[in-house]
Amino acid sequence: MSNLLKYREKLNLTQEELAEKSGISVRTIQRIEAGANLKGHTLNAIAKALDISKEQLTEKDIEEKTNFQLIKLINFSSFPFIIIPLANIIVPAVIMYFKKEYNLLTKQLITIQIMWSLISGTLIFLSPFFHRVFETQIRLTLPVLIIAVISNALIIILNAISLDKHKNIRIKLNFNLI
Repeated sequence: MSNLLKYREKLNLTQEELAEKSGISVRTIQRIEAGANLKGHTLNAIAKALDISKEQLTEKDIEEKTNFQLIKLINFSSFPFIIIPLANIIVPAVIMYFKKEYNLLTKQLITIQIMWSLISGTLIFLSPFFHRVFETQIRLTLPVLIIAVISNALIIILNAISLDKHKNIRIKLNFNLI
């Protein structure tokens, strides 16, 4: 679907109404919506008629711009380092930086690893105190570490499956730390 079609439908305009408002022929609008390039006077006139920027009209669709194979690589790059503190964050961040793949998905993947590291690190640090407070027979540090590693592995795998099927990540946060 072309950006022109999206914006035109968003404003509930027919092709004829847009043609009249922009001074561009209906046939030209039809060709652009079918995939013809939008440039020059036509681009300026249609952008002005729709009250949007020229960049918004010419911007490629997010799925065309996003390299999902690279995003999956960034996601999986945390996997070998799930038991090494900070490496599960640094390695994906370095790949994102050098490949210049700065988008919401990659930022979310790294934010998830940051949050996972903070939460699991805190729980592992507090496990000896819980052991004393609750007077348990077994030390809690190893079970907490095992559960943390398994949970991170599941997060990485579920997000990879969702990237394949839905071009989105399954486990995400409502904020970004980067």
